Amino acid sequence: MRIYTVDSFTDRVFRGNPAGVCLLDGSMPDAWMQSVAAEMRHSETAFVRAGERNGPYSLRWFTPATEVALCGHATLATAHVLYSTGTAPQTLEFSTKSGILSVTRDADGLLTMDFPAKTVTEATPPEGLIEALGAESVRIHRNEWDYLIELEDEGAVRSASPDFTALAAVDARGVIVTAESAGDEADYVSRFFAPRVGVPEDPVTGSAHCALAPYWSARLGRDALVGRQLSERGGEIHTTVRGDRVDLTGRAVTVLSGELHA
Repeated sequence: MRIYTVDSFTDRVFRGNPAGVCLLDGSMPDAWMQSVAAEMRHSETAFVRAGERNGPYSLRWFTPATEVALCGHATLATAHVLYSTGTAPQTLEFSTKSGILSVTRDADGLLTMDFPAKTVTEATPPEGLIEALGAESVRIHRNEWDYLIELEDEGAVRSASPDFTALAAVDARGVIVTAESAGDEADYVSRFFAPRVGVPEDPVTGSAHCALAPYWSARLGRDALVGRQLSERGGEIHTTVRGDRVDLTGRAVTVLSGELHA
């Protein structure tokens, strides 16, 4: 089976968010996929196989520790691989735990993913969350997966220094910290911490932008925005809110390709 490492939400290698992509020859046991993801040690590894009778591809995502229900950067990486190998139709469809997801590619190579919006509501933080985060919050929200915590400004997002052991005890997939951008090249900035699922800090998180996009679109009064994730590697996502859906647009580059012998 072919396996790849792809950097997503970037046009340069060693930037953005690296994902593993494994092209399955057939159905494989969950335990095997979890072992491969642990071996790859990316925040997520995607496992994709062709659907039956030209139906949607089957797509699943695993962190080094567990399976997740939605992953943006590994979906972008998967689409990039399928387009690069010349086996993909103009519009890709994936059957996933979050329903049917589609990806299209324009003439300039930009990939756009059609994802569900994951809107947030105001929430009371559980005991220990703010202390574990190491930052003062302005507004606290959450959805079924994550806490979304707005901080005072971009500087506060950059300087947040979580206690990952304490943060892993919080009953949520992860914690998004965000603020309005201080510059003109992006509308909002964010970071994403998910030590509970084996990812202390994710470089660029597509699924987090399913919450960030509707949150900031409502705040700023525009459907189309640019989000920048302030991790060490960094990355940029163009977002467009369409009712209960969000378009996430970016680029990806292949870093490694090989054969899996396990």
